[in-house]
Order: sequence, then C-alpha cells, then structure tokens
Amino acid sequence: MRRDPLSSSNLSGVGYDSPTQTLEVCFKSGRTYQYFDVPERIYRNLKSAGSPGGYLNREIKGKYRYARV
Repeated sequence: MRRDPLSSSNLSGVGYDSPTQTLEVCFKSGRTYQYFDVPERIYRNLKSAGSPGGYLNREIKGKYRYARV
C-alpha cells in the first residue's frame, strides 16, 4: 500500500486502500497498524487534520477493527 507522509509528532505516514476500505497508519516508532472498514472521508480528514495524532485518537481508535502489521 502506498503511504503518504504526515507532518505529525507521532505519525510518519498513512495509506488507504479504497476497495477494502483499509487505512494503514505508520508511527514514528516503526509500528504500523491497519484499520478496517474505514470510510474514505475518515482517511481524507486524517490527512488534513491540524493534529493527525489527535484525530486518530478521537475518530479512529476504538471505533474500527484493527491489526498490527
């Protein structure tokens, strides 16, 4: 999955696969997580958020199934 870089203190990049609605989030620590059944608007909002880490915590964590990659 192609990832786009982010300007964030905790996140290094994000990617999105439209057919499967899979969001991939890469942390600066090196850990990567995939979140499933995420609407594309959530991905777009994450990329444009003033604080991507804050948006991830508010709008994604705990709301979508995920797995560490």
